[in-house]
Amino acid sequence: MKRGAVEFLTKPFNDELLLTAIRQALEGSRIALTHKIELQELRDRYALLTFRERQVMTLVVCGPLNKQVGGELGISEITVKAHRDAENESRLRSRSRENGRATPAHDIAITRSM
Repeated sequence: MKRGAVEFLTKPFNDELLLTAIRQALEGSRIALTHKIELQELRDRYALLTFRERQVMTLVVCGPLNKQVGGELGISEITVKAHRDAENESRLRSRSRENGRATPAHDIAITRSM
C-alpha cells in the first residue's frame, strides 16, 4: 500500500481493531526484517566463495548432474563434488540441491551469473 500502510481503518473503529492492525503490522515487519538479515548473511557467505565455487554453485542449484556441471566447466565430476562439498559445509550451509534451490542462495547464484 501507499507509503508502507498495511491497513486502513475507517472511523469509528474500536480499540481491539486498532491493536490487531498494529500487531499484524509489527509481525509483518519482523518477518521482513528477518528475511532481509538472512539474505544479507547469505550474500556475505557467497562473497567468501572462490570464483570456481561460484561457477559450480550457479550450475548445481539449477539442477544438472555433477557430471554435466563438470562437462560444462571442463572439470571432473569429483572436482565438482569437492567444490560443492566445500560450499555446502564451510560456507553456505546448504546440504542439498533442493535446499540450495529453496533458499535465496539460488537467487544470488542466478543473479551473479547473469
